[in-house]
Amino acid sequence: MSSKEKLLEELLLAEEVEQQNEIILFNDDVNTFEHVIDTLIDVCEHTPEQAEQCSLIVHYNGKCTVKTGEYNDLKPRCSRLLQAGLNAEIV
Repeated sequence: MSSKEKLLEELLLAEEVEQQNEIILFNDDVNTFEHVIDTLIDVCEHTPEQAEQCSLIVHYNGKCTVKTGEYNDLKPRCSRLLQAGLNAEIV
């Protein structure tokens, strides 16, 4: 294997490792800002400021990425958001 092929293989491997998923939170007409903020702090480990900013982005834009990471970390978090009555999905 040439050094060029080896470098290309290493770059492709690094790209696979770095591929991240996102939890997207969607707006609804049911949950209060307080509930959304408290849930983001609990489930996504946001600071109160982060959670408040995300809740405002969701309110005004309809959706917001609230957590980025590996799928295996995000799946239980997304499940907890759904159990709390929020509308979220992993992409």
